[in-house]
Amino acid sequence: MKKNRLAITFLAIVIAMLCIVELRSQDALSQSIERGKDLYEGYCITCHLPNGKGIPGTFPPLAQADYLLQNKRGSIDAIKNGMRGEVVVNGETYNTVMSPLGLSDEEVRDIMNYILNAWGNDGGSVTLKEVEAVN
Repeated sequence: MKKNRLAITFLAIVIAMLCIVELRSQDALSQSIERGKDLYEGYCITCHLPNGKGIPGTFPPLAQADYLLQNKRGSIDAIKNGMRGEVVVNGETYNTVMSPLGLSDEEVRDIMNYILNAWGNDGGSVTLKEVEAVN
C-alpha cells in the first residue's frame, strides 16, 4: 500500500514537471513569435506586405507558401543569407534578389517562428540549433 502511494506521488510529480516544461516551451515560442513579428515589420514587410502575400510576379508570398512550409532549411537560409536565383512558390516562379539582412541567428529564428504561425500557416517552430546549422 505504501509503495502504491509512493508510486502515485512520484507519477504526479513527474506529470506536474512535464506540464511546467510544456508551458514554458509554449511561452518561449509565443515570445519568439512576438519578437519575430516586430522584426518582420522592420525588415520584411516592404516586400512581403503586412498580410504575407508578397507582390505577385515580384516578391513571393509567405502566407500559405508551399516553399516555406516544405523547405524550412531553405527558408532559414534565405532569411539568414539572402537569396538569388529562381524559386517556385505555390506554382509561380520568382527570380528576385533578396539581400542578406545582417540578422543574428536569434532574430532569424524569431522571424521564422512568426512567419510559420501567421496568415493561416500551419504553425510549427524553428530552434536556434536549426538556424545555427545553416551557414
